[in-house]
Amino acid sequence: MSAPVNTSSVSSWLNARGIHYGWVVAGVTFLTMLATAGAMGSAGVLMVPLEKEFGWSKSEISSAFALRLVLFGLLGPFAAAFMNAFGIRAVTLTALGLISSGIVLSLWMRELWQLVALWGVVLGVGTGMTALVLGATVAARWFEKRRGFVVGLLTASNATGQLIFLPLLAAVAESIGWRTALMLVVAVLAFAALLVLIFMRDDPQDVGLAPYGAQHSKPRPARPGLGALLASPVQALFDAGRTRIFWVLFFTFFICGFSTNGLVQTHWIAICGDYGIAPVKAAGTLAVIGAFDFVGTIAAGWLSDRYDNRWLLFWFYGLRGLSLLFLPFSDFSLYALALFSVFYGLDWVATVPPTVKLTVERFGAERAGMVFGWIFAGHQLGAAAAAYLAGFFRTEFQSYMPSLMLAGAACLVAAALIVSTERSQRQPEPVAA
Repeated sequence: MSAPVNTSSVSSWLNARGIHYGWVVAGVTFLTMLATAGAMGSAGVLMVPLEKEFGWSKSEISSAFALRLVLFGLLGPFAAAFMNAFGIRAVTLTALGLISSGIVLSLWMRELWQLVALWGVVLGVGTGMTALVLGATVAARWFEKRRGFVVGLLTASNATGQLIFLPLLAAVAESIGWRTALMLVVAVLAFAALLVLIFMRDDPQDVGLAPYGAQHSKPRPARPGLGALLASPVQALFDAGRTRIFWVLFFTFFICGFSTNGLVQTHWIAICGDYGIAPVKAAGTLAVIGAFDFVGTIAAGWLSDRYDNRWLLFWFYGLRGLSLLFLPFSDFSLYALALFSVFYGLDWVATVPPTVKLTVERFGAERAGMVFGWIFAGHQLGAAAAAYLAGFFRTEFQSYMPSLMLAGAACLVAAALIVSTERSQRQPEPVAA
């Protein structure tokens, strides 16, 4: 499929002004991940309206959202293989189409199985075809230098997008209805698809360039056949699974998902509702968390290019765990929520750039995408477990405290576990001046 505009001309125009086209691709990827993250984050707005309109329990609704998170994670390794076989642009457009279709069809759902099919399966597959693997693949292909910074930037867009849309969506859902709120998400997804169609390119060679910071172009990898396409992620898992560092990264990322997407993102509005905080105000708090997350994740990317990533993860998991343990014992006052938002927000997904860097160091750049895809699957399995368990605990015990305490304690375990690994002997990636 050819681009509607001559991107080579755009690249030449930018190159004459000292701007590498990789930054355009990164910008389009940033906005795309922001849009898909908004679709993921909108689940938090649906929890209360769906319960009121259809009478479904939080446990039942959580089961659909948990399935979405599982598929979102399990498709990650295969998403990297799909991008290698069919190209970043084609896979991204397909994913945006699936997500939009699932949301539009959900406007007419009436039965619980329809929620599971659309928000569990269709959105799970659609978001899983991009996930964080999209950002990691773009950074690996288009950037030789500043790769850690780009991973941090794109990760921030994914996580922050799930949070900054919530105040607007919550306000619209409360004043007009949840269906109108979802149509806003579809409009943003359509805009992102247009940008991908026009500006996204699969490889620097498509516009006659080497990756940013590289002197020469890298050979374009041969596109695998269907058998190799399906087998390569499994082989990557088999090889990586024989190492201790893989399971440490997998388990700590499981805890990362357990303590972020599945718990706070999905249940935050309901958690605040137990303390008499209105949905719009609760969503506003998530937006503050998102703002600090944006700063924290980009800073984490910058730091991951310069310092021992094991100790970065130690501090990120430790501070997140302490903030979650603090929350149940606070009074949910403005001061307490502000304090929580700062410390928790800075660590929301600051763990991603150091985890990606450790994956590249230990498994090499060629296989890092698929290995990280499996590690990210652990993240989403943790998120799914938290999404379901938090709803279950709230239904059975009328409290979210057990979930918050469990997540906080698990983060402290992750902090201790990551520093128990040996430091990589590979040389750090050179940093551009």
